[in-house]
Formats: sequence, C-alpha cells, structure tokens
Amino acid sequence: MSADKRVLVTGLTGFTGRYVADELVAAGFEVHGVGERPSGLPRYTQVDLTDRDGLRALVAEVAPHAVLHLAGMAFVAHDSAEAFYRVNTVGTRNLLEALASEASNVDCVLLASSANVYGNATEGVLTESTPFNPVNDYAVSKVAMEYMARLWGDKLPVVITRPFNYTGVGQSDAFLLPKIVGHFQRGARQIELGNLDVFRDFSDVRAVANAYRRLLQSCPAGEVVNVCSGQSHSLREVLEMTGKIAGYDIEVKVNPAFVRANEVRSLLGSAEHLCSIIGEWDMPPLSETLAWMYRAPMQ
Repeated sequence: MSADKRVLVTGLTGFTGRYVADELVAAGFEVHGVGERPSGLPRYTQVDLTDRDGLRALVAEVAPHAVLHLAGMAFVAHDSAEAFYRVNTVGTRNLLEALASEASNVDCVLLASSANVYGNATEGVLTESTPFNPVNDYAVSKVAMEYMARLWGDKLPVVITRPFNYTGVGQSDAFLLPKIVGHFQRGARQIELGNLDVFRDFSDVRAVANAYRRLLQSCPAGEVVNVCSGQSHSLREVLEMTGKIAGYDIEVKVNPAFVRANEVRSLLGSAEHLCSIIGEWDMPPLSETLAWMYRAPMQ
C-alpha cells in the first residue's frame, strides 16, 4: 500500500491512537479518526461503535483505503462485562458491516485483538497457533471478535493482531506500569499492588505503532499476528528497574483486593511471525521505556 492514502483509525484519541497517528502521518498517510469522545483533532468524527448508521455514514464519507481498529474496552478489570461484548464484539461487527457496504476501495483492515485470548498458558512461548484459553469476559469478548471477523474474510482483507502488554508516556495509571512509574515520580515511599509474581511481555507503544503501520502497508490478509517483545518480566523486576532509575526503593504492600482469582500468571509471546512479515523491528528494552516514562512531565 502506498503512503498517500486515507487511513481510518478507530479509537484515535486513546493512548495507542495518538502514537499510531504520529507514525502514519510521518509515513505520509492522511489520517482520519473516529471515537466515542469529542475531540478537536483534524479529520476526526465522534461516532460510537454501537451506532450502525453513524458508522456507515462515516465510512461512506471518508472512503478509507485502510482501517486500523483500535477502539474497544481495553482494561481487563473494567467492571461491566456487558460493555466488553457490546463494544469489542458487536461494535467490531458494526464496523466490518459498514466497511463491506461502503468502502469498496479498502486495501487492509487491521483489527486489534489481545494476547489475553491465550489465558493461563504458562509454559513456553505463545505463538499464533496456541489454543484459546480465555479466563475473563474481556478475553472472551476478543475471542468472539476474532471468530466473528472470520465471517468477513471473503469480503474484506482482514488482519488480526494480538498485542501483548505495552506501555509508554500517556497511558492511564489505571494500568500497572504507569501506576508504578507515577509513584516513583512523586517520590512516594509506599505502593499498594496485587500479585508481584505475574510475568508479562511488555512492549513500547512506539514500537507497537510502528508494527501496526508496517502491517497495514504489507497487509497479510487472513493472518493472525502477535505483537510482542519476546521478553518476559515480573512486576518485581519492574519495581527494581524503576527503583534504579529513580534512585530509591519503594515499600510494597500487597492488597488482597488487587489479587485477581483468575489472574493470567504468565504471558510471553513470539514475535517471529510478525518479523517474518515486516522484517527487522526495533523494540527498546523495558528499562529504556520505563526511563522515558519516568523522565516525562507528570500528568
């Protein structure tokens, strides 16, 4: 796909959307955005994913050559199970329906699923062929979204990504790494956390945005692609890394209310398939990402 085409990004005003927009604009794309909140961004339209008519009208007006679908309920501890299915599954179907009807020139539709579909698989490295094992409603809504999207494979060039955990400047402190970094930024002496012995494959949001842009350009239609660093770190290690950056250690109090009964203990992904599609990919070490976050102005 040439870089002089229109890209529609859902969830443009979200954490990931801002970095994706910068990546696409730098590559020469004309970025159009859609989201549920108002925004003063150029080429942006406020439309909810549950609004079928609104989505259809927007798609007809923009006539996108590519779509990057980031919008959805992204936080696994959200307290509304119904919202996960309404937005992540039904909302995505509404978008695909609008594209199939109104976007005759679309070259690629990239959907963001989640590595949480793998669930509690703890041994070895998770590849795209690892069986589904979702353990919460968020993950189940993403599994349902993936199965639903396959129904549109004969009408649209759909690519599904499964991003593992990623972070960076601007992510809400409702997520663990920004929460930890924020405490160190403020000089806090104590922090309340849940299980410290969970292992996650953490990526840098800037690298994730770069991977999304390159996948849009190559468009391996019909493929499912992990987006991950291939390195796993426990929250204990994250605390140690951030403590070294900040120059002090913080006291951790384990709050039982933060310990989830269905916690996914380990998520470590393979980026081999991703790199076979987009080529060499630069992922900063987690310590560099944490340092970038720590040195950024406090939000």
